[in-house]
Amino acid sequence: MAASPYDTDGLPEIRAGVARTVITPEGEVPLAGYYHERIGSRVRDDLHCRALVLEDGDCRICLATLDLVNVLREWADPARESIVERTGIPADRILISATHTHTGPPVRGGRWQIPQQWLDALPGLIADTAEAAANDTFDALLFPGVQQEHCLTSNRLGRTRDGDEVFSSSGVLGHAGPVDPELLALGVREHDGTVRAVLVNYPMHADVIGGGSADFVSADWPGIMERAIAGVYGEQAITLFANGCCGDINHRLWRETRQPGEGEAKAMQMGRTYAGLAVAAIEVAEPMEGTGCGSKYEDLQIPYYTRDDDLMAEIEAMKQRDDLEYFEKATIGAVERWELDGQIARVPLQVMRFGDMMIVGLPAEVFTKWGLEIKHWSPAPWTFVVELANDWVGYVPTTDQAMRGGYGAKPILSRRLIADAGRRMTDWVQAAMWEIWDDEAPLDRPRMSEGR
Repeated sequence: MAASPYDTDGLPEIRAGVARTVITPEGEVPLAGYYHERIGSRVRDDLHCRALVLEDGDCRICLATLDLVNVLREWADPARESIVERTGIPADRILISATHTHTGPPVRGGRWQIPQQWLDALPGLIADTAEAAANDTFDALLFPGVQQEHCLTSNRLGRTRDGDEVFSSSGVLGHAGPVDPELLALGVREHDGTVRAVLVNYPMHADVIGGGSADFVSADWPGIMERAIAGVYGEQAITLFANGCCGDINHRLWRETRQPGEGEAKAMQMGRTYAGLAVAAIEVAEPMEGTGCGSKYEDLQIPYYTRDDDLMAEIEAMKQRDDLEYFEKATIGAVERWELDGQIARVPLQVMRFGDMMIVGLPAEVFTKWGLEIKHWSPAPWTFVVELANDWVGYVPTTDQAMRGGYGAKPILSRRLIADAGRRMTDWVQAAMWEIWDDEAPLDRPRMSEGR
């Protein structure tokens, strides 16, 4: 083992492995994330699958992140099964998530044609990456840390005077919800101090670099963040971005500013800023001392939204107008195509413990209040809440916001489950976190933001 600049006496004997694979489709591809057609005719920067394997004795977990808009279980489940076969890591300790870039190919059927040959190969590419990480491990120290960012994030919904909510800052009383300013980072170092991997968890849409007129493939600001971190630590440093609960969060500010508002300049600003915060977080962090392992994975049964008379009357009224807005046109099409009335969704929920860390996987675009609640009630000093994990069941707003009409809460267009789905999901997560934590865990444990 190489000499360490840190005091390693009594630290857990952790091993880690990390790998990265290009997953960019060949040729022109439709781009996901919008309600109108966009074609990626060139590659600005490649899309990747990244995998991090952590091992402490018999405990092994795997995190795989993809530069894609969503994850779907129809190809994530086969990828997980292949990872189990190749590595022996238990299925409930493998988390597969998407960064949510809006300048990548679609991953589900619907409006745009999926590049089928590429999609068929995707589970194998994910498993290849995880296997490479599992087969090339090294003695590691883990450095979990946190920084806060208040200048680049905004709750994108506004509350109107009549109690509704809109995807706008115009004519509203104020923001309809909070932001979560915590950027959580995990530095994975060799014992000589070399940084081999950085895991970043922060709630922010990756819909910046291209917008509605994008004509290229890109990983957006998370890709820029990785390159900036590599500029500090070297090309061997692979950065995994695990998106936090950002269903109602994005980068558009409500205040006057001379700074860029979108496009490549904005993505560069964000990528560099978050890279700096991640570096700061792990540079001042203490190495993780805790041990312990556990996991729980369950397909929670939650009803899909079922169309009612009020919604259908609203749709009929929209169809009589000739001044429909962008989202109204999309709503009509989504409601008329809906085929899940009265059906039950299988919502995969996942909780993993590794030492002092809790990692939560949610299969949706989740409003930030739920992420804040999960972290608040977690028994762990460090809690990574990862949305867009293992599947996609639409948006999950808070129960009270589910009927207020804002984007992310609008039935069928964005909200596919019943209004109370978020509470059911977070209640399950809270119980699962405590179930897999040590009984001796103190109730007065410190929070990530309480001055570590």
